[in-house]
Amino acid sequence: MTLYIDCCARENSRTRILAKALLEKLGEHEELYLYKEGLKFLDAERLAKRERLISSGEYGDPEFKYARQWAAADTIVIAAPFWDLSFPAVLKAYIENIYITGIVSRYDEDGRPQGLCKAEKLYFVTTAGGPLDNRYGYEYIRTLARDYFGIKEVKLIKAEMLDVVGFDEKEIMDKTINSIDP
Repeated sequence: MTLYIDCCARENSRTRILAKALLEKLGEHEELYLYKEGLKFLDAERLAKRERLISSGEYGDPEFKYARQWAAADTIVIAAPFWDLSFPAVLKAYIENIYITGIVSRYDEDGRPQGLCKAEKLYFVTTAGGPLDNRYGYEYIRTLARDYFGIKEVKLIKAEMLDVVGFDEKEIMDKTINSIDP
């Protein structure tokens, strides 16, 4: 199963357009639109609950539904526009909700993280009005995916310079869509 994580707030999001072009090539998928999920950021109360559930091995608790879904996916597609030198905050809230030791990762005898996720591939799809700096969005997701979740291949699909005078938005989008090769 391909899990599609949609972090696009705008109805006509260019990032979503790219993601949908990719998903057409990947086929059937399960969609999670983060802005409708009512995700909560971690706070002291939720951290205490999470620690209690993990220490008692209650991984079937509804609190961990996103982590179980993430860990079970064969392929993951994240659509997240590049906003203010990063991705939307709703994606960070989602990451806080899925990073559950014992479901998506564990620590080995040397204290190093070992990924427990089934996915072999993660696609990070993004667009930017200006130049894209991969360090603040994609590189963070790539590092988590490979080093903590155990996802071997992480691929970036991007369109940038979309709002810069002198650059042709339609041409850039068309070229990016046509180059998508899962």
